[in-house]
Amino acid sequence: MMEGKITTGWDHETDVLVVGSGAGALTAAIVAADNHADVLVIEKGELFGGTSATSGGVLWIPNSHLAKAAGQQDSREEAIEYISALAGDVDPKRIEAFVDMAPAMLQYVEREANVLYNSIPYTDYHAELPGGKLGWRSHDPVPLDGRLLGDDLRWMRPTHASAMLFGKISWTAAEAAPMITRWPGWFKSLLKVLWRYYSDIGQRLKSDRARFLTGGNALVARLKLALDKRHVPLWRKAPFADLIVEDGKVVGATVVKDGRVQRIRARKGVILAAGGFERNAELRGANLRRSPDPDVSGGQPDNTGDTLLAAERAGAAVERLDSAWWAPTIKVPGEDRARPLFFERSLPGSIIVNQAGKRFTNEAASYHIVGKEMFEKNLPGAETTPAYVIFDATFRSKYPMGPVMPVFPDFTMRGEVKQIVTKANSIAELAEKLGLPADALVATVERFNENSRRGEDPDFGRGHQPYDRYYGDPKVQPNPNLLPLEKAPFYALPVNPGDIGTNGGLVTDSHGAVLDKQGKRIPGLYAIGNTAASVMGRSYPGAGATIGPAMTFGYAAARDLTGANQPVG
Repeated sequence: MMEGKITTGWDHETDVLVVGSGAGALTAAIVAADNHADVLVIEKGELFGGTSATSGGVLWIPNSHLAKAAGQQDSREEAIEYISALAGDVDPKRIEAFVDMAPAMLQYVEREANVLYNSIPYTDYHAELPGGKLGWRSHDPVPLDGRLLGDDLRWMRPTHASAMLFGKISWTAAEAAPMITRWPGWFKSLLKVLWRYYSDIGQRLKSDRARFLTGGNALVARLKLALDKRHVPLWRKAPFADLIVEDGKVVGATVVKDGRVQRIRARKGVILAAGGFERNAELRGANLRRSPDPDVSGGQPDNTGDTLLAAERAGAAVERLDSAWWAPTIKVPGEDRARPLFFERSLPGSIIVNQAGKRFTNEAASYHIVGKEMFEKNLPGAETTPAYVIFDATFRSKYPMGPVMPVFPDFTMRGEVKQIVTKANSIAELAEKLGLPADALVATVERFNENSRRGEDPDFGRGHQPYDRYYGDPKVQPNPNLLPLEKAPFYALPVNPGDIGTNGGLVTDSHGAVLDKQGKRIPGLYAIGNTAASVMGRSYPGAGATIGPAMTFGYAAARDLTGANQPVG
């Protein structure tokens, strides 16, 4: 951190410096520009879009105008009640600010930046709690033709392989769900998605990358087009180095560009939106002690906590650094991040066992809950690092499991996937190959099978909650999440207690301003997204509860530091 009086020697000057290029960062940049500020966005990596671009791009926005247009009922009071029941020690004013500003933000980006969404019937992760809803708070991005980006398509971070069909073909949430769970019409949907991809002959001759943009790629592409319309520069390969502080106020930052350190003056302020620290081995080891290995994270490699450390050096307070958006993950050799198991665990005919050969959780619960259970129950003699997801030939032929795709025979698997798949003709043989106690694993499977035939899971209640059933197979009755494992061969994949990003970080107020250890604002400094401690606390209320708040507080921060005084929305 650079301190003292700095009046000369600036290499570049702007009103607002935004560090990071995910959805929250780009939203903040657009809103600041709309409020007559000069804005500069800097991105550490060669590719822009951050974790947002790699994700499904879903936003969790309660009480939205899109839900109302779909005829759905929601209210401010229900949303606050629901988040408050989950978020723990989060400042109630921040929760209220999010609930109040999120619908306004969504209307703003739709109206001013052509960022288009659909409210979808994706249930809250804890819909059984007071204020919970069976859908319509999660919003799915409207697809976009990637040709509109021109050359920028090359430089946008691609969707995570786990969020695409066969790891490379884009699809919408509405298309994915029937294919994953084999709803009526799934095969027609599959043919449509395959035709759309392979009929783009011009692109197929150049690249595997899809030009039909969905999910986070559609979101970030729309934001980038809006940024370009406002002539806001985005510097790629320009990593943030440190903050510059003058008389206690953040006045700029040092950035490495073109091989040299440059001083960037930010007359109005700096917005830190550079993600969490999940890929920093030292920070992870110090804070995420029960899941210390960065290789089990699904977060993108550039998320190393650079801005968090700089803000701490400037006196910022931090909280919940031991918290993350947890998820069980599978590490495929050669891939730059682990693959989260978002939905596969819910499908009938699979279980997850520890190294004692026993189940230890409701596999169909939200990925945040299952990931958390994995490290909390990682005990001597019953380790879950790794645990193993086990499924039979019936599951293998019908449903996906991480990198293992259904329909296609085993010999078509990529060599890297074959390295991590274990296959056997009996459960006892599978246990032997995995190094698990055979008697225990056989007993576990037999008990699970007996209960599954009755549609019951007395041990962990799998299939009892609305979220469990969302990714169940509706043709399987009486419980869409349960089928016995009985047809050989049997398969196993190693699963680790991982995450999709950290969610503890800098302490901020209701406008995204960073606070010091006395609870006072650090002038000129704001933080949003996974750089800041989440308004959701240690919880995960529903799909999009990461990007929804990131964009909302990006909207709030930009309005605050530019002194916007027009009515919200």
